[in-house]
Amino acid sequence: MCENKQEIINRFYKNVRTLFPDTSGSNKKHAGKEGHWLETKMGIIHNGDNEPDLFGYEMKNQTTSGKITFGDWTADEYIFLHGRGKNKINSINKEFQLTRDNFLTIFGKPNEKKGDRYSWSGIPCPTYFNDITAFGQHLTMDKNGNILIKYNFSKDTRDNKFELVHKNMQREGLILARWNKNSLKSKLEKKFNQKGWFTCLKDKEGKYSKISFGLPMNYETWIELFIQKVVFFDSGMYQGNNRPYSMWRAKTGYWHSLIQDSY
Repeated sequence: MCENKQEIINRFYKNVRTLFPDTSGSNKKHAGKEGHWLETKMGIIHNGDNEPDLFGYEMKNQTTSGKITFGDWTADEYIFLHGRGKNKINSINKEFQLTRDNFLTIFGKPNEKKGDRYSWSGIPCPTYFNDITAFGQHLTMDKNGNILIKYNFSKDTRDNKFELVHKNMQREGLILARWNKNSLKSKLEKKFNQKGWFTCLKDKEGKYSKISFGLPMNYETWIELFIQKVVFFDSGMYQGNNRPYSMWRAKTGYWHSLIQDSY
């Protein structure tokens, strides 16, 4: 066994094993509070860098949601103006001058429980490869391997689509978002194609009981899983928060099927 892997196991046994996650000092509304607690116990500094967490290994925490995240990977291009300061990007369709709010009100859905706050998640936004939603949105790939979400006016089943969608957008194959192949490949392989990954698992009581390791993953494997509808897109974009919440995930059962050894 390599020295770095043994050090990760040692940290788990010394600082995590047999413990319940203690999130008493965290924001109760923060969904990732257990993950932050675990990172601290394992000696991982919280950051948003697209790099492996520890010694070339990416750490994934056990979740109750039934799904585990590869990454929050923003699209390289959107139909709306985005970016910071002077570097706003709108290269898909320069004829449109949509703001983010414009985009959400046209292509998203209001949430009555949140004061009719619009979001691009759930029903409007496609999840799996080749999905077409009731809002006419299609998750697909182009001939160059870029992942796209396209809008097809004829597939939009909303009664008020003529009022919602600007006349010059009432067309087929309008690109709403694009993830460039090379960008996705870089993000995936920086995190998962070095040493591999590990996950810390709990027992039935909720205490951490073992640590498990999985092999590295390259982009070719990942994109095939996307085509097979194992990897999926889980959008959570909403008004009032500039974070895109563009999560790429797989169900927990799939991750567990990749485990090579446990300690």
